[in-house]
Amino acid sequence: MAVENIFSNLSKVIEMVGKDKGIDKQIVVDAVVQGMLVAARKKYGTYREIEASYNDESGEVELFEFKEVVKDEDFIDDEVEIKHTEALELDPEAQLDDSIGVRMETGDLGRIAAQTAKQIITQKVRDAERDIIFNEFEQRKGEVVSGIARRVERGAIVVDMGRTEAYLPPREQIPGEVYKPGDRIQGYIADVRQTTRGPQIIMSRADSRYLIKLFESEVPEVYDGIVEIVNAAREPGQRAKVAVLSKDPTVDPVGACVGMKGSRVQTIVQELRGEKIDIIMFSEDPTRFVSNALAPAEISKIFVDDENGEMEVVVPDSQLSLAIGKRGQNVRLAAKLCQWRIDISSESDSATKTAEAIFNLMLIPNMTETMAQNIFQSGFASFSEIAESAPAEIMLIPGYSDEAKATELINLSLGLVEEYSAEDKEIPTMAAKLMKEGKTIAAPSAPEGNSKQQADQRLKEELMQLESAEANSEENSKEEVVMAATDDPVDGESDETVVAKAEDSASETDA
Repeated sequence: MAVENIFSNLSKVIEMVGKDKGIDKQIVVDAVVQGMLVAARKKYGTYREIEASYNDESGEVELFEFKEVVKDEDFIDDEVEIKHTEALELDPEAQLDDSIGVRMETGDLGRIAAQTAKQIITQKVRDAERDIIFNEFEQRKGEVVSGIARRVERGAIVVDMGRTEAYLPPREQIPGEVYKPGDRIQGYIADVRQTTRGPQIIMSRADSRYLIKLFESEVPEVYDGIVEIVNAAREPGQRAKVAVLSKDPTVDPVGACVGMKGSRVQTIVQELRGEKIDIIMFSEDPTRFVSNALAPAEISKIFVDDENGEMEVVVPDSQLSLAIGKRGQNVRLAAKLCQWRIDISSESDSATKTAEAIFNLMLIPNMTETMAQNIFQSGFASFSEIAESAPAEIMLIPGYSDEAKATELINLSLGLVEEYSAEDKEIPTMAAKLMKEGKTIAAPSAPEGNSKQQADQRLKEELMQLESAEANSEENSKEEVVMAATDDPVDGESDETVVAKAEDSASETDA
């Protein structure tokens, strides 16, 4: 292929490429010039000083070889030097040691060099196109887009986006979803990466931000900023929790997201293949927020550890399984949503822990049960924790605001720790003490079902007790009649006759 054919009508080629690919004209020009320069150096060698430039007027790439002007008698190498007399013919003002450019014929480059130039130009244009696509999708990161499923590569679905392809990795797919080639897929642009093979666009359908974007598209109040989605937590394909907040007191954020008869949220549920969505009212109060997030479970008490970002939530025994959820799903999503570490315990378990803590604190000399309860309610569950605390922390406990008292409590606790450590003894527990005394700790009763079932059970028990009491009363009444009749027997009647009459009398009394 001749060089003239490749580089002829360059202006038209540059315009066409720039328009079709969306590439700036100057980028294409630079690619053409770079290709021509590489082809020339490949043909003539890299030691020769050759430069290339694009002539806008002629629409051609011009090659110039620069040579050093030397005296005629000192001329040696015509590839890097030019005689002074010849230089004057090209430039009347040429002087010794000047560098003069001599135009080269592009037709002399040859077919192989021209092919090299073509490859370089193609590569440069492709790189420029990749940069444009990367920059475009980098700006679109966080948007919801759709495309056509083309194929599956190592579990990842390749999605045709038109100008490029996106990847939906297995971890970003909703479990159970199956797509065939040609199916339309909607997803969230989670990441855009630049690789050696070009831009790589990562699409996600499992990201919690995708759920938030769906609410923005379906709920006008969210799109307009009246209702804010504070956070969202998902277990894709199973369940999700969304915390909402209204900036307008007249707008109910939960109602706005649910829609008339659940129309808005149902549209999102269908898009997520039946994923259940709990919409929760956000609160600045962490305890109230956690209570809302654990709904519909009822909360009895919450113990907050601000320093470690932990909460211990106490629920009725009958509500424990509801609060935890299937395989811990409810509490796990609530912890993600509220960004607190949440431990769930039943009232019976909490009572046992409290009793153990108070028992441990009462090992401190001169410690009363009331004082131990105050210390426990202030956040200290053992004398070991007191021993590791500073006086300023102990002074926050009611009754220990005096530094001397606080220091004394710490010293007593330290002495207790050293005592058990030195003698290598186990610290006594309430459970061990009860076992030693031959007593047992009653196990928490199993949940009896809902409140209606519990009420029915109690009613049956009370009826049985009442029937038992009436039966006992009747038996006692018969015995009294018999006893009264046998006290004064009639002359001539045997004891057996008297007893028979007494029983007949008792029967008549019952009638």
